[in-house]
Amino acid sequence: MSIPVGPYSPSVRSGSWVVCSGQIGLCSSPQGPVLAEGFAAQVDQALANVADVLAGERLGWGDVVKVTAFLADMADYAVFNARYVAVLGDHRPARSVVAVVGLPLGALVEVEVWARSAGAG
Repeated sequence: MSIPVGPYSPSVRSGSWVVCSGQIGLCSSPQGPVLAEGFAAQVDQALANVADVLAGERLGWGDVVKVTAFLADMADYAVFNARYVAVLGDHRPARSVVAVVGLPLGALVEVEVWARSAGAG
């Protein structure tokens, strides 16, 4: 579920490259989009939201070459890594994880990715 919470596009394609804007752990509820409850659930939902954006570009996690994750608390780094590996398996794109003072809507994590279409030179 990719719902922009600001004036930006969820993804932009430039040739074989796709840049996916940061996704937070928003999920559907009867009241509308809400943040998943707790850090691990927000990581899972943010990664699912990234996957949805990638799918909209006919891409998947295997096409991702760079991941940047923003954590509200670096104490959650180990939990982030566990959830990340559960989704990406053995695929290891380049990655940065940084701590930030705050994220949109009070989210605990945000994930952005760069991907490249298969077969690109």
